[in-house]
Amino acid sequence: MMDISVIIVNYHSAKMVIDCINSIYEKTKGVSYEIIVVDNASGDGSVETLRDTFGEKITVISSPENLGFGKANNLGARQATGKYLFL
Repeated sequence: MMDISVIIVNYHSAKMVIDCINSIYEKTKGVSYEIIVVDNASGDGSVETLRDTFGEKITVISSPENLGFGKANNLGARQATGKYLFL
């Protein structure tokens, strides 16, 4: 089991999410973690950009509709394997 599941909700902000994920990789040491990005139906190529940038290193969930922040986090939490959630 992972220590932490990092859940990031995206809506038209792939560049910021990429910067965020790169920062997580750079700064996080000493714990096991997974990164889950929930795309809230951006429709702007964010899903493809994130998958192309990080491949299998992260989990990208593409929601067919904009669920809002809370429901999107719940969707990510259902996929999470970490002992703790970091939203």
